[in-house]
Formats: sequence, structure tokens, C-alpha cells
Amino acid sequence: MSTETEPILYRELTPLVVPPVTLEGQAVRLEPLAMSHAPALAAVAEPDIFEFFNVVLRTPKDVETYISDALEAAGRGVECPFVIIDKETGTPVGSTRYLDIQRKHRTLEIGSTWLAKRVWRSRVNTECKYLLLRHAFEELKVMRVQLKTDRRNTRSRAAIERIGARFEGILRHHMLVRGGVVRDSAYYGLIDSDWPEAKARLEAMLAGR
Repeated sequence: MSTETEPILYRELTPLVVPPVTLEGQAVRLEPLAMSHAPALAAVAEPDIFEFFNVVLRTPKDVETYISDALEAAGRGVECPFVIIDKETGTPVGSTRYLDIQRKHRTLEIGSTWLAKRVWRSRVNTECKYLLLRHAFEELKVMRVQLKTDRRNTRSRAAIERIGARFEGILRHHMLVRGGVVRDSAYYGLIDSDWPEAKARLEAMLAGR
């Protein structure tokens, strides 16, 4: 008897398009990232925030370069960057984005996320992930969302697992970061059929905080 499963035919066959959008939550608002956000982001970009990040943002110039690179990738249609606004104060507290947008295959990644220390261990990161995942699966109709982080970043890995993403493996010697550090990346994924359970989990987490 064959153990192979029947091929899955995906319902959305048109190329994925990810236009700029504002996503509104209870505590945060995700707005399209712009160069005008550079001063406020530089003010909260403490170097030790970026221990496991690809780059370290130490100066206003670093932040401007970071935003410029993000906007260039957005222009090519492979990324969609956001600034994270704390709705209570109306000020930026970090950044996140859709990246590695695969138009033909209707998949993307959520990543390049960093937050000011003052909102660590708050609802901000959870709500950001909820807004991005809900938009990706319910509005953009993606097939898969992936997340990755430095293998050694136990804090980030625990946060990813808490939202219901499945661990898919380690990509060894995946990239060079922060001026030559060799990084192994831990990969996680959510597919469209995972979303209802993950959505319920995230909404319960947000309701309980």
C-alpha cells in the first residue's frame, strides 16, 4: 500500500502582493516605516538590544542606513517594513517587517523585529505578531509564514514557540552577522491550517494580560 498523500492544490494561485498598510491593535499601531521615523527610533535603539540581531544600531546614521535598506527592499517587493508605535504615548518603540516575500509561492517571513527595552515583557511583541499573522493569513491569503532567529537566542525562540509556530530545524552556518559572527538559525513556521489554533492562542494571551 502506498503511504504517499494526495497532492494539495492551493486555492490562491495569483502572485502575492503586499502593499503598505497600517495595522491597528489595542496597544500598538504598525505603520509603514519611513525615514522620518529615524530620529525617534535612534533614541530608543540601545546597542545591547541587538545582541542577536543581524546588525547593531548604535548611531542615528546606523538607523538611517537600516531604514534606507528596508525601503530599498520594499521597492523591490521583497519586504514590507513597519514602525511600531506605542499608542499610549504616540511614539515609536521599534520596528518589524514582512521579509523574504515569495510572490509566486504566496509565502513570507516575519522578522527583523526589535523593541525598546521599556516595552520588553509587555503585550507589545505579542500584539505585533498577532496583527502581522492575522493580516498575512486573512487578508493577504498567504500559504505559509516563517520566523527565524539565532540558535542561541533562547528568549526569542521561547516567544516564537509561545505563539504556536512549529520548530522546523537548524540551518547551520546560515549567515554572517555583526561584522563576521557566524550564525546558526533556528527556523519556525506556521501554515494556513495552523492559523485558527494559533489565532485562538494569541487572542487568549492578549486577553489575559
